[in-house]
Amino acid sequence: MADEKYPEGQLVGMWIGIGIAIFAGVGVVLSTATDTPGLIGIGPALGVAVGAAIGSSVERRYRREGKIRPLTENERRRQRRALWIGAAIVVLGLAVLLAFLLV
Repeated sequence: MADEKYPEGQLVGMWIGIGIAIFAGVGVVLSTATDTPGLIGIGPALGVAVGAAIGSSVERRYRREGKIRPLTENERRRQRRALWIGAAIVVLGLAVLLAFLLV
């Protein structure tokens, strides 16, 4: 496994997920301690920032060591499909929100 190559962007995504998982509770604690519900989003935002920074650093180091490979055409296709599905879910969510707000 020492010669394993990772697809481009995998480590950044993994570290963003780890960052969100670790920092998600920070927003809840801040929100509760200050009695300000708006602070609940601080934790995931910090997690994304810290995770992206760590993941980018690790990926840069692995790229220098030759452990990062470009995405295959199949992986690119799946990535585009996931992007379109995510965009559709966001649009559907906004439509439902507007429907609830206008009723």
